[in-house]
Amino acid sequence: MRRHLTFPCGADTLVGTLDADTATGPVGLLLVSGGREVRAGSWGGQARSAARLAAAGVPVFRYDRRGVGESEGSDPGFQHTCEDIAAALAAFRGTLPTLRRIVAFGNCDAATALMLHAAELGIDGLVLGNPWTLETDDADVAAPNAIRQRYIAKLTNPREVLRLLTGGVNLAKLARGLRIASSRAPKSALVDQMAANLARFAGPVTILLASGDRTAQMFEAVWPQGDPRIQRHASSGHSFAGEEAEAWLTERLLEAVR
Repeated sequence: MRRHLTFPCGADTLVGTLDADTATGPVGLLLVSGGREVRAGSWGGQARSAARLAAAGVPVFRYDRRGVGESEGSDPGFQHTCEDIAAALAAFRGTLPTLRRIVAFGNCDAATALMLHAAELGIDGLVLGNPWTLETDDADVAAPNAIRQRYIAKLTNPREVLRLLTGGVNLAKLARGLRIASSRAPKSALVDQMAANLARFAGPVTILLASGDRTAQMFEAVWPQGDPRIQRHASSGHSFAGEEAEAWLTERLLEAVR
């Protein structure tokens, strides 16, 4: 069963969606969309995940933050969405008062927002997908590890090697890329905030990375090596798109609420 509803966030009205079977369990999942994506998620992935989880007895709440999709207001940006998440949590609990625990999932900058704010919001568990670590929109400038991975992939592709040998490659652009690839990834103040605030969070945390995704590669370049909370999937899809990756994500979310 899928129900659409509205709820307040300060002076603005936000729109949410509740997926819940008639026999719901005591643990719910809050899905937080990343970027300016609406609550259905990239390519409808969050809507499909919500339906699968609800069929397994897990109620799922999704919403559009201020200034996105059907919700009112001005978009505050992912670093300033604490009020939006708090309002969604209150609406989720108010709609299903039998809930005893709520686990939150976010991908990309939604994962970062949860890392920054979860400790003060009363969330019981976190699942964080491909967290965004940049304070700039120029991913190439801040992502030497991702650039290295891209060049490795190109050099193992015979077609790309032929382009290089026959003059089909912009040499100035190649030189700039090689300079970036040989540098070290900078650690931003945002990453320090993410780590410090996540350390204050008392509940269980799972970090999901798509190994072929540049955002995930950027995260690994600046995050402590060997973090036991990290689980990886071979997908290159930033939003875990595709049947196999979506199924893997659904299983990880089910593990988090059990």
